[in-house]
Amino acid sequence: MFPPTSNHNQKLKNKYPRHFKKKKKKEMSKDINQSCRTTWEGCSVLLDINDGERLVFARLSPAATLKVGKKNCSLQPIIGCPFGSLFSVESGKDGMYLSRVLPTDDESNAVHKEEEEETGEELRDNRALVDNNTAQSLTGEDIDELRRQGATGDQIVEALIANSATFDKKTSFSQEKYRLRKQKKYAPRVLVRRPFVRSISDTYFKKNPTKIGYLRADSLSLLLSMANITAHSDVLLVDTAGGLVTGAVAERLGGTGHVCNMILGDKPHPMDIVRIFNFNDDICKRIVRCRLNDLLPAQDSNSEQVQEQVNDVANELDSMKEDIPLEENGTSLDTSISKTPNDTRACKSIQAGEKASQELINSWKQKGFPSLIIAAPEADVWTITQKLMPLLSHSASFAIYHQYVQPLATCMHNLQKEKMAIGMQILEPWLREYQVLPSRTHPRMQMSAFGGYVLCGTKIWGSEGDSH
Repeated sequence: MFPPTSNHNQKLKNKYPRHFKKKKKKEMSKDINQSCRTTWEGCSVLLDINDGERLVFARLSPAATLKVGKKNCSLQPIIGCPFGSLFSVESGKDGMYLSRVLPTDDESNAVHKEEEEETGEELRDNRALVDNNTAQSLTGEDIDELRRQGATGDQIVEALIANSATFDKKTSFSQEKYRLRKQKKYAPRVLVRRPFVRSISDTYFKKNPTKIGYLRADSLSLLLSMANITAHSDVLLVDTAGGLVTGAVAERLGGTGHVCNMILGDKPHPMDIVRIFNFNDDICKRIVRCRLNDLLPAQDSNSEQVQEQVNDVANELDSMKEDIPLEENGTSLDTSISKTPNDTRACKSIQAGEKASQELINSWKQKGFPSLIIAAPEADVWTITQKLMPLLSHSASFAIYHQYVQPLATCMHNLQKEKMAIGMQILEPWLREYQVLPSRTHPRMQMSAFGGYVLCGTKIWGSEGDSH
């Protein structure tokens, strides 16, 4: 049977146009899903170097580079690779470069072999070993000679193990630590991770917590849950955490509803972290800004007084903000590595944080917001809450984060006194990190013991200044 001709295909398209349209839509959705799983030029990635030893945010471009040690290597090989790909930093004739590491069956077989050897071997210890810097017979000149001959980092590590006089006498746990230590030095690994709310929050909390107001991942998840952030919701937000809370709310909404970031003073709060989420145009256009005066009804003398207090708080916030260096003590937390002007062509046409339309503002004035989140640790919580509560709809949920409990306790007392909300409680999230390894699972010795506090509740009708 001969294949159908082009004329025959055209006749089928004319006869069954809907079938071909559906097929085209399926192919487009398939391409979108595939593009979400792989990196592309202009996207942001989280580079995990040596299993969390150094975390770097990078925006991919042909000219973007990553500094490893004292030399730079190009990020061009990462473009087009799936998220979760592992790369090894190798040295070549033209300098350092990234080489992708593909998983093999030999590694898994070696792990099972080591487990079998551990069960059958006698218990050993390191008590007889003396660290006098004479166990390694391979010198630095020998390692430089291996590099000049084109040896890879893994080959140098194997040479160091072979020339160590005490490696075979160590326990399996000590051998693994020795191998990892040498691998981090001579064959560093780079893991390409997808930036999402958990990875971004953990990275900033680990390297630069002051930028996000010491907002830990569990505190952020508690904020979203207690504020009842669901699909098709319009969320009123005060975010001074660099845009982390804004991005988290937009990620949970998934392109539905709107995120209204409130502008308290003359200048809007920065939202630099939002661009790391790699949001598409549909999500970016739903992240808008709005001034407080645009949502307020006709003001009386009391409301004008509160407005002046809010402006004073906003001015204090602007004066307290300083540019914090992103690289300290050898650790890096860059939001963009490439410094070429060609990166502007990869930016999205629609940017997050545009001014809200008058139609949306009128709708919010009439219906109110079903959710409110305040994450402004440097501001006066009660002053902001007093002004924003009338903008909520009846039975709206609200959640307020602060680093300390006293401002939240004062705000809770005032809300009870003014009869503006019910069901209020101050929650303290608690998180414990564990090291999970064979036969040595235990809590981490160094972990965060404090994650701030969250005040949550439900607004009631009939409160003073209620306009809805």
